[in-house]
Amino acid sequence: MPYYLFAVKGFGQLEKIDEFAAFRDASVRAKSLRAQPGAPHIKVMFGDSQIAAEDALLQVRDAPPPGDE
Repeated sequence: MPYYLFAVKGFGQLEKIDEFAAFRDASVRAKSLRAQPGAPHIKVMFGDSQIAAEDALLQVRDAPPPGDE
């Protein structure tokens, strides 16, 4: 399954930047994009397809229980 690189914009808008077969390559590219001045919020997501990765990225996650920090 591939790793997808997304720029996260306001109101849950996602823009696919790239797709990688290996996490290491996706991570290197994400770090280089994040280092640029004025860069958008960059996320790497793993998924069966681009749709599945987008869906996982947009899921609301519950906060962890207090004290589990």
